[in-house]
Amino acid sequence: MALGASHRLQDGVLAVETMTRFALAVLALASGVYTYLGVRSLLDGSPTAVFFAAIIYAASVSVAIYAFWSYMARFYPHVTGAAARGAMIGVMALGCAMIIAMSSWLNAAALAGSAALEQHLAETVQDYTADLDQAHQNALAAQSLLPDIQRTSERFSRLAEDERQNGALTGTTGSGSVVQLLSQMSSQLNELETGITASRERVTTLFDQGRAHLATMRTLVSAPGAVAPRSDEFSAEVVALSGVITSLEQTSIAPSVKRAAEDLSLGFIAPVADGQAADLADRQDQVMQTIRASVSAQSQVLSQAADDILAREPVAERRFVPLSSAEAVLRYAADFIPAWAGAISIDLLPAVLVFILTVVHGAIRRQEERLPFAQRITAAELLEALEVQRALGRQGIDVEQALRTAETEDERERAESNITSLDMAAKAPRKGPPA
Repeated sequence: MALGASHRLQDGVLAVETMTRFALAVLALASGVYTYLGVRSLLDGSPTAVFFAAIIYAASVSVAIYAFWSYMARFYPHVTGAAARGAMIGVMALGCAMIIAMSSWLNAAALAGSAALEQHLAETVQDYTADLDQAHQNALAAQSLLPDIQRTSERFSRLAEDERQNGALTGTTGSGSVVQLLSQMSSQLNELETGITASRERVTTLFDQGRAHLATMRTLVSAPGAVAPRSDEFSAEVVALSGVITSLEQTSIAPSVKRAAEDLSLGFIAPVADGQAADLADRQDQVMQTIRASVSAQSQVLSQAADDILAREPVAERRFVPLSSAEAVLRYAADFIPAWAGAISIDLLPAVLVFILTVVHGAIRRQEERLPFAQRITAAELLEALEVQRALGRQGIDVEQALRTAETEDERERAESNITSLDMAAKAPRKGPPA
């Protein structure tokens, strides 16, 4: 029964041998085709040179894969020693690593290269969208100071009007030095307000331009057709958008607000009290000192607010780097695991066939070891055994008698050893003429 199972396994190995070679050839050819598609995107030069270079490389990969797995399928299943099998496993691991290095990543580039490039463009759009938003917020940060500036300007203007109409500060109506000073402070704050308002229009215009570039970039990412021309147009849009972001960074009015705030205090010029009476002049001096203190406090508040705006982190300089399909697949490998799995499986699937053959040959060897010697011996071995028996008989040794008289297993082993020695001596070439 074991003999029949062993023969069926041997027949099965012989039956699938042609199929195994065919499968190895097809897989090697498929890997070569995808390798050609992948390597073609990496080469530069004339179309003819690129074509032949890619063909030669792909053909070399196909031959190498077919030869490697043919050798492994032929030799590995028949290696039985632990050290030899470990060495073969090491050779197989090294070969698999080399196949992945020279073929699998190019297969992945052919399978998912366009999608990886689109992924790269989409990531770039997200980065530049964040940069545009940050630059826009930095440019508009000074707008938050506008309500305080307007309120302070209106307060100075209202005090000037009250002093002119009712003498609310000095007790004397008319347009004197106090009204002049209050009107001067109100005018300076109005100029600062006008500058901030004007910058808002400039910032809005630049932001609209940046959003238009981003919309074009998003369209290029999802547009149909080859990805290479779209990538070139995308690069042009990136350059334009980078210019817009730089302009937004330079449009911030925060430095101007800081200088204007410092000028309110450092450049404060109080007019000379022009009251005719000494009492009025003293009151005017006191009011102008109060105004100076108020202006100084407002200057510090605006200067501190401008410093906070200027302390914001500026937009980091970003440079768009176009990638080839192979480079994109490597960079975004985690997003294309199925493509990588398919590319590697094409190259390493023959390992499964090798291990199947290994298991089958191991089963055949185990089944043959359990068979009686008479069922395991071949015709050639039988003829050789008969020749040995005749040689021993000519020397006067009865093999059957020697084996029959061995009472223990150890004696039997010694007898067999002696017979083996006599066999070797019988087969040794004779120096003299035959007796």
